[in-house]
Amino acid sequence: MIKRCIQQFVLSVLCLSGHISGAQITEKTASWKGFDKVTFTFENREAWYVKPVKAIPGNPWVWRAHFPTWHTEMDSILLSRGFHIAYVNSNDMFGHPKAMQVWDSFYDYLVKEKQFAPKVALEGVSRGGLYVYGWAKRNPDKVSCIYAEAPVYDPKSWPGGKGKGPGSEKDWALWLKLFGKSEEEALKFTDIPLNDLAGLAAFKVPIVHVIGLQDKLVPPVENSDSLIKIYQKLGGPVAVYPMTRGEQKLDGHHFPIEHPEFFANFIEQNSVPVAKPLSHDPYIEVNTGLGNAFEKFKTSKKGTVAFLGGSITHNPGWRNKTSQYLQERFPDTEFTFIAAGIPSLGSTPHAFRFSRDVLKKGIPDLLFVESAVNDRGNGFSEEAQVRALEGIVRQMHTANPKADVVLMAFAEPLKNDDYKKGKEPTEVAVHQRVAKYYGAAYINLAKEVYDRIEAGEFSWQYDFKDLHPSAYGQEVYFQTIKELLKKDFDAAKPAAQFPLPLDKFSYEKGSYHSIEEAKSLKGFALDPGWKPATKLSTREGFVNVPMLVGETANASLELPFKGRGIGIAIISGPDAGIISYSIDGKKPKTLDLFTRWSTQLHLPWYLMLDDELSSGKHTLKLTISAEKNKESTGTACRIVHFLVAE
Repeated sequence: MIKRCIQQFVLSVLCLSGHISGAQITEKTASWKGFDKVTFTFENREAWYVKPVKAIPGNPWVWRAHFPTWHTEMDSILLSRGFHIAYVNSNDMFGHPKAMQVWDSFYDYLVKEKQFAPKVALEGVSRGGLYVYGWAKRNPDKVSCIYAEAPVYDPKSWPGGKGKGPGSEKDWALWLKLFGKSEEEALKFTDIPLNDLAGLAAFKVPIVHVIGLQDKLVPPVENSDSLIKIYQKLGGPVAVYPMTRGEQKLDGHHFPIEHPEFFANFIEQNSVPVAKPLSHDPYIEVNTGLGNAFEKFKTSKKGTVAFLGGSITHNPGWRNKTSQYLQERFPDTEFTFIAAGIPSLGSTPHAFRFSRDVLKKGIPDLLFVESAVNDRGNGFSEEAQVRALEGIVRQMHTANPKADVVLMAFAEPLKNDDYKKGKEPTEVAVHQRVAKYYGAAYINLAKEVYDRIEAGEFSWQYDFKDLHPSAYGQEVYFQTIKELLKKDFDAAKPAAQFPLPLDKFSYEKGSYHSIEEAKSLKGFALDPGWKPATKLSTREGFVNVPMLVGETANASLELPFKGRGIGIAIISGPDAGIISYSIDGKKPKTLDLFTRWSTQLHLPWYLMLDDELSSGKHTLKLTISAEKNKESTGTACRIVHFLVAE
């Protein structure tokens, strides 16, 4: 009985910690240059850290990549000043994504279990440059500074030997095998330190390179020089110091370090006092988690992930990084990624286009949804937001009852203003409410951004910059999403009974209906490939497509439909008009199609005319009014889709 209780207690501790491997770690302590060196096995790899006699408050640390016993003068200096030095053996992996997964776990172990500082100084010697930059560009918020010595930044240079250096035939063969690339594919390989540095530069991570001018093995012109030029152009702080005194060995690749205390000062100045950024965890609500999706990825080795949202999803940034991370976390899984972001669109458009833009391209196992920014800007009511968001979740469940959903509320100045007043933005509250009700994961990035700004971590004006985030803002978003994806979820469980709708008029059966279903056309005509006569911008999917066009007063049409809701998806440009409409012969209502953005672009605009009808057959009659908005240049009504909630 006692033994069973002990086993249950240990299991509880392991489950709560989320670090089963960490809880099983056995440490051994030995002396290293007068300091305690703690060695242990981490994920079947050699690992260690060296402890200072007296640690600086916050436990700043240096993480060495490859060749950890080479040029340890700086390590000794920093240990004497109160730093920890750490290392995990991921040698001969050349910065491969599998090595980056090991580094993620090692970081979490030292920071969460050993209370090391949240930001680490990275040291990369020679091929160690592949590791420190591979990890730093994936985690720019976790790096205090980078020191690199004779670093490799392009595997084509070393070990490939495709430039001025001789390379290493043996190591190149290992690289090709590890990365699964042919010689031709390797020349086009882009996941190298020289690429994707915008986030690191945006975080202003300071970099120092120490090089040998006569280095023929890892020529600086193909490595350090290239990275410095790129990083500086991106606005990143960087300096380079050539080492010219003392004997230059191994074709100039090995050289003595002049004034190691200078470089120790660089690390100390950028690591102390220890910065303690806010945790991501308070902004993440796991709810029922992502266990179903993760189980599918692991067992079937196939997975479909969809990203449904507006311009913040359409634009490159967090979406690309999330896709890359999932592929790296599940390296044996064949993924299909569906990018279904369309600028300007919020939850109502998402609900009606979900079938066409997502489900027809693949049935997701994991769905990311964002609409809070456009729901605010486009003026959708709280009621409409609930109907739309739960409509999306319910459509997803109908297509795949085991799919997992992540609802995200992104940041914008208006939400910052609300938080400043102590008010929770309506759009954020709706996302949270729907997520909790259906067990979907939820991330409140709007509140996180506001709190980090208030804590002085960054500014909106100079760092985040816009509701369409800068490289800095994209990293803020991705790092929190990554924290959710890093969690170890329980294996998939049988789905519980799906709840009744929050709102009986939810758009769970919302879809596009063809404009060809319109009848009794008077003054309307079908344009098979509409494009604007003006030079104003358009949105992809809403130009060079069929459109029902009426441009004159009194033009009319009728639409027979079956359902509880009816709406129109239109293009609102500078000549947008006013319409009059009635359903089933009831009293007509008017609606102005002109928006505050109509003079700037041909805007996709979704309008529900009625979404509380009785189930059954109905008829919509729509007429263009002779009146027009005083800012409009015409009376146009251009319909792309009819929106029917059955």
